[in-house]
Amino acid sequence: MPDFTVGFDLDLTLADTRFGIGAVYDALSAETGTFVDSALVTGRLGPPLETELANWFPAAQIPAMADRFRELYPGIAVPATTPMPGARAAVDAVHRAGGRVLVVTAKNQRDAEATVAFLGLPVDHVVGWLWATEKGAALLEYGASVYVGDHVGDVDGARTAGAVSVGVATGLFDETALRDYGADVVLADLLAFPGWLEGTSLGANSPER
Repeated sequence: MPDFTVGFDLDLTLADTRFGIGAVYDALSAETGTFVDSALVTGRLGPPLETELANWFPAAQIPAMADRFRELYPGIAVPATTPMPGARAAVDAVHRAGGRVLVVTAKNQRDAEATVAFLGLPVDHVVGWLWATEKGAALLEYGASVYVGDHVGDVDGARTAGAVSVGVATGLFDETALRDYGADVVLADLLAFPGWLEGTSLGANSPER
């Protein structure tokens, strides 16, 4: 039986969180009186929350703003989240081949787990609070041989763990940018993932084949 793990990023890879995150930023802006261009923010999702907040708030306010953002998130953003095209099919393809699914994300653990549960994605493990090369630690811990993500930071995470980097052009970076950055495989979206997996040695060893 195959015994492997495939890692996935969350925001803009498995989950379309743009509308919900934008709504939280709008609420935070209304509460504080500080202008935040939520459309700009949601067009560049990926880095940790504190990194984005630094573009709008003084450094001394960032910890409090991050705490408030996370207080608002479950009630505003999670219910507004939808699956990215092909998300469930990608997860199912890994399980069908006998593998495990690991989500590794910069989102905090609570909201990452809540998002996955809300979408009904049957993943095996969720690890939050990790960004870019930091993701490599979780990928190594769980023995992930593949990591799928929409951001160049996800490519860095895969490289750190010696995993195959699969870039999906569903976020800020298009196929050319992901390929130029060094992603091992580039797909238009997760709809193409099951076919790619079936063509690899992992998919070829599926117990159903």
